[in-house]
Amino acid sequence: MGNLFGRKRRSRVTEQDKAVLQLKQQRDKLKQYQKRITQHLERERTVARQLLRDGKKEKAMLLLKKKRYQEQLLDKTENQISNLERMVQDIEFTQIEMKVIEGLKVGNECLNKMHQVMSVEEVERILDETQDAVEYQRQIDEMLAGSLTEEDEDAILEELNAITQEQLEFPEVPSEPLPEKIPEASPVKIRAKPELVAAS
Repeated sequence: MGNLFGRKRRSRVTEQDKAVLQLKQQRDKLKQYQKRITQHLERERTVARQLLRDGKKEKAMLLLKKKRYQEQLLDKTENQISNLERMVQDIEFTQIEMKVIEGLKVGNECLNKMHQVMSVEEVERILDETQDAVEYQRQIDEMLAGSLTEEDEDAILEELNAITQEQLEFPEVPSEPLPEKIPEASPVKIRAKPELVAAS
C-alpha cells in the first residue's frame, strides 16, 4: 500500500509548457508595469500643469523631461510585450508541428510494417493467381456453353415454358355446356312518387 502512494507519477507538463508559462507571466508583469507607468504619466502631466500655473517653470520642465523618459520606457515595454507574445506563439506552433511530425513518424512505421508483411512480389503473385482463377472459370463456362446440343437447348426451353405455365393460375373451365340463349328479363314497372306527379 505504501508503494502505491510513494511512487512518483510522471508529470505531463513538458519543458515547453513551462517556458510558455514563464513567458506569459513575464508578459503579464510587463502589462502591469505599463499600466502603472501610464497612470503615473497622467499624474505627472497634471502636476506639470499645476507647476506652470504656480510659475514654477523649471520644475515643470524637469518633470516633463522625466515624463518623456518614462514614455520612452513605455515604448520599449510595448516592444518587449510584442516579442514575448511572438515567442509564445512560436513555441506553441512548434509544439503543434512536433505532434504532427510524431504522427507522421508513427504512420511511417505502421506503413513500413505493412509493407514488410505484404511485399510487391507477394501482391504480384496474388494478382497473377486471381487472373489465373478468372481465366480458368471462363474456360469452364465456355466448355459448358459449347457442350449443349440443339436438342438440349430445346429441352431447356420446354422446361422453362412448363415452369412458366405452372406459375400462371387460370380459372377452372366449367364442364357443363353453356346455355345457347339467354332468357329475357321481365320488364320492371316504375311507379312514380305522388308528389312528383302532382308537381307535373
